[in-house]
Amino acid sequence: MPPVIRVCFVCLGNICRSPTAEGVFRHLVNEAKLASAFDIDSAGTAGYHSGEAPDSRARAAGKRAGVVVSGRARQFVAADLARFDYVIAMDSTNLADLTRLARSDDASSKIRLLRSFDPAAPAGAPIPDPYYGDDSGFDEVLELCRVACRHLLQEIRAERGL
Repeated sequence: MPPVIRVCFVCLGNICRSPTAEGVFRHLVNEAKLASAFDIDSAGTAGYHSGEAPDSRARAAGKRAGVVVSGRARQFVAADLARFDYVIAMDSTNLADLTRLARSDDASSKIRLLRSFDPAAPAGAPIPDPYYGDDSGFDEVLELCRVACRHLLQEIRAERGL
């Protein structure tokens, strides 16, 4: 049996964007009947919300889309770069924070922006932070995650022969 593929989605506080991306990716992996091949997680570059559930608006957007957005916020730590095969940042600030933690080219090579997997997204496009907006921002985040995560899963399947 091939090794488990470990994917971690990372935003600032781990209560909006990264748990949404985690939920969307888990949903897509389950639909593809590949759950046993993956370990999927999310984290934040800051520990502001450690231990908290995802924002209620993120959970509601997920529910509207048939996606479970769950978990508890935690802070991403340098050791996570050794644990995960793919470390997926939501925006350029998260990307820069993660890159500063990387102590090797191997660790750096695991870090990518989520929307970099979406061929229609402009270079450097972020998943926007919906925290200070209304519910529609959470729906937009979920849809952006859905598109990018589909392409991420396709890439991983091609790389790993799944």
